Amino acid sequence: MNYDKAHELARAIRESEEYRNYFATHQNVNQDAEAKRMFDDFRKRQFELQMKQMSGQAPTQDEMEQFQRLFETISLNPEIRKLLEAERILSQVMEDINRIIAEPLEVLFTDQI
Repeated sequence: MNYDKAHELARAIRESEEYRNYFATHQNVNQDAEAKRMFDDFRKRQFELQMKQMSGQAPTQDEMEQFQRLFETISLNPEIRKLLEAERILSQVMEDINRIIAEPLEVLFTDQI
């Protein structure tokens, strides 16, 4: 298989408005020490909750409420809010791309059912 198309897709993603917007908003947050600290803390807590879920443990109601409050707090920062929105949009693009790429494999899964 020739990987030229995969590299072309990677370039297209890097050149896309969605990626460039995400990259720029991420840089803006990283340039503000307080916003970076808040966002890093949010990501750390998000990762911890995801790891807990992946290990089969359900987060407690208290943990979920604390995380929701943290999300609401960081969302008050306009640059972090922009970053979260840019991340959501880029994630949607990546999900769409993954779905399209996986289409040839669907026949493998539907024929075996």
